Order: sequence, then C-alpha cells, then structure tokens
Amino acid sequence: MNATQLIDTHAHLGSAQFDADRGAVLERAAAAGVMRIVEIGYDLATSRAAVALAAQHEPIYAVVGVQPNHVAELPDDWLDQVRALAGQPKVVAIGEIGLDYYWNAAPAAQQEACFRAQLDLARELGLPVVIHSRDAHDDTIRVLRDAARGLTGVMHSFSGDWRYAEHCLEIGFSLSFSGPVTFPKAVDLHEVVRRTPLDRLLTETDSPYLAPHPLRGKRNEPANVRLIAERLAVLREMPLDALVDAVWRNAKAIFGL
Repeated sequence: MNATQLIDTHAHLGSAQFDADRGAVLERAAAAGVMRIVEIGYDLATSRAAVALAAQHEPIYAVVGVQPNHVAELPDDWLDQVRALAGQPKVVAIGEIGLDYYWNAAPAAQQEACFRAQLDLARELGLPVVIHSRDAHDDTIRVLRDAARGLTGVMHSFSGDWRYAEHCLEIGFSLSFSGPVTFPKAVDLHEVVRRTPLDRLLTETDSPYLAPHPLRGKRNEPANVRLIAERLAVLREMPLDALVDAVWRNAKAIFGL
C-alpha cells in the first residue's frame, strides 16, 4: 500500500450538487489516488441512488438506511424497503442512522425507534452500521450500549471530545474524521486523533459538505480526502503512507471492501 491508495468512507455523490460534473468528480478522485468511495444513503430515495451509483461505478460501494432528519416522512413499509435494498450487490452497511437533536426534525422518541429498528436490521443481516449523531451524544451512547451489542460500526464525521470518543471506542466502534479535523482551532478533535488507536481511524469527506482547510466553504468532493489523511498523519507524527495503509485495512475490516 502507498499514499496514493486512499479511501473516502462517507460521501453523497448522488447529491444534486454533482449532477453537472459527477463524472469529472470521479476522475479527479481517481487522479488523487482515491481507490474506493462509500456512497451513503440517508433516506429511501438516496439509498436507492447509492445502490445505483455502486452498480454503475467500480470504485463505489453503497450504504443504505434512514438518517434521523428523515424519520418523519417514512412510509409504513420503510424497514422492508431498507431490508430489500441491503440485499443488493455492493451494499456494505446500514446507515447513516442515529440521532440528531440539532435539527430535531422528528421527536426524539421517534428518532430512537427508527435507530433501534435499523440496528436490529443490521444484526439480522450481519452488516456494520454508520452512525450519525449531532447534539445527541449521551443518548447515542445509551442506545448503542443497549442495542448494538455484537455490531461493528463507524461514528461518521466524529465531532466530539475524548470523553465521547472513549465511550464510542469502548462499544467497539471506529471513528471517522472529515474536514473539521483540518481546522486549526479544532483542538479537541486533534487530541482525539492523537489518542485513538490506529486500528480505529477512518477518513471521509462527507461530500459535498464539510470541505477541509484550505477549501472551507466550497463544495467538497472525494479527492479532498487526501487532505484529511495528510492532517491525520501530521497529528499522529507518522508517515502518510503508513497512515493510509492503516485506514485501508480498517475500512476493509469493517466494510469488507
């Protein structure tokens, strides 16, 4: 493995922001050494789109599920639809799922019920999970401790302090870092990167969101995952190729890529 073999474990290339140049975005990712991209669903429509993108493009794999901000709009058979999508080729996890008290688009109890149902589905199907948690760290940990026993998974775009990170690691989950880890003032995140075991680190862009420094405020894309990897390597005082090699192994262990 060398520093040109990168992986973006969380992207939304199905976003309308890429409609005009999706092919060029994928070409730039390949030129930057991004060998795998995990396309993440956050509702039924984007989960279907993730499956379609994975079928169309060799480097792309799909994750299907319902994110907490889309719980209120679900049809009665939503879980059966997620189950059917999870059986499609190149689907590697259930996600993104979790809790979001920032936007609070659905009551907390409804979010939690949806979260637990998808954790149970992941266990039923033998798949890992990708977790979205915003302003809901305590409840996220409570639910995971109760309902995620035996599951593996990823804390997407990790944004907490070391105390929260310790809880996530104790449960057995890995931490994925996105653009904010490159911000000079993100000292709590920098500490988490330094203290997290190397075999629990992942890189992501969350494209088209959360562009890293010095591209903050612009549309993000998978090629920029190199900037995330470079920052992690600096924070951990290790060669970039060793960091990239570890992240590749970690992603392969979780997603089976």
